[in-house]
Amino acid sequence: MITELAFTTLWSTDQERTLAFCTEKLGLELRCDVREGNARWITVGVPGVERPEIAVMPTDGPGLDPESAEALSTLVAKGVLGVCAFHTDDCRAEHRRLEQRGVEFVLEPQERPYGTEAMFRDDSGNWCALTQPHVAAKEGKR
Repeated sequence: MITELAFTTLWSTDQERTLAFCTEKLGLELRCDVREGNARWITVGVPGVERPEIAVMPTDGPGLDPESAEALSTLVAKGVLGVCAFHTDDCRAEHRRLEQRGVEFVLEPQERPYGTEAMFRDDSGNWCALTQPHVAAKEGKR
């Protein structure tokens, strides 16, 4: 039986730069940074929340053949991959805080049927959502 989501992947065209973006701009904490040969395993997470962790994976990393690595790098840089959705208690305030830290938003906070949502791109081009769910959405009601 599956008990929880342990990791999710954030594709990065530069792990060091993405690590700085996640920790310095988003305020996530470094959980793991291990090197083995040319490979590097980095995870970050929301402070005070154990799971899931976000694995910062290079677009040209182990397990990817050169053609796939090039295709993935192109898609990430193009900004067509949505990889993260973060919840917040106050989307508008968090939007202002992140904007002051240099996060570039592609969608200002807007009301949606499920809550208030804003969208930004990370340092590699991935788009991420910042969502304040409505109470009914949190309770699983429609």
